[in-house]
Amino acid sequence: MSAAVREKTPEQQIADLEIRPLQPTLGAEISGVDLSRPISDATRDAIKAAVLKHKVVFFRDQALTDDQQADFAARFGPLYTHPSAKRHDNIAPLHRIAAADFNARELVPDPTSVESGYHTDTSWRLVPTWGAVLRAVSVPEIGGDTIWVDANLAYQGLPDALKARLEDLHVTHDFRHALEPLGHDYPIVSHRVVRTHRETGQKILWVNFTQRPHILGLDIAESKELLQTILYHYKKPENQVRFSWRPGSVAFWDNRAAVHYAVRNYGDFPRLMQRVLIADEPLYADL
Repeated sequence: MSAAVREKTPEQQIADLEIRPLQPTLGAEISGVDLSRPISDATRDAIKAAVLKHKVVFFRDQALTDDQQADFAARFGPLYTHPSAKRHDNIAPLHRIAAADFNARELVPDPTSVESGYHTDTSWRLVPTWGAVLRAVSVPEIGGDTIWVDANLAYQGLPDALKARLEDLHVTHDFRHALEPLGHDYPIVSHRVVRTHRETGQKILWVNFTQRPHILGLDIAESKELLQTILYHYKKPENQVRFSWRPGSVAFWDNRAAVHYAVRNYGDFPRLMQRVLIADEPLYADL
């Protein structure tokens, strides 16, 4: 076997790993690793630590097959198959996210809620997924960025009185309009507006604005007022990092610590992404 293709030792893998922060608390680019090849436990742990610290990390120039993307994600936990994922190459957890499917979706706005593109994945579930690995399959030369929000920074920016007010409130996320046509029956669930991250201990301001959120125990006007305030803090540039996709780009984020927003400014381009979700441990004290 030549030196060019010889498997690197775990020590060599770690030595090659370079992590470059993009914002003080949010986002980092990781280089020096080939995600198409098996990674050592030490490299896996270093990447997981970077995800916990930076909330979202990015890899460039990764030539991955479907199997390789799923294999990489599976190093961080059991994979979750989304109800809307179409089975592809017998890898059930692969979820193709196509612009055409989004454009075809018709949803009547809910006048009693506050709706926007800022969201977390699978927050409609009692135990949402903890991580996501998203790969660019076909992206426009210009446009189609994704924005991530540090949900801890968003929380920190709230006045102390508002923090105290939100502390014991719960928000519902309603995804039935998308699940029912797929034959997937799931009730509306609620989560704390302010969650405590189980690994970092950070306070997280956690609302999915794509799933008709309502804050329980408040009248409609008061709920909308609080949701608008949360959305304002999500939209602050100081709390965000913005990533421009290129072919071979991969993002890996902590779905418990960040919310994200897909910028749809690419016209009719058939943008196509592929996502793999990583299931979280169901700790029943959280339910």
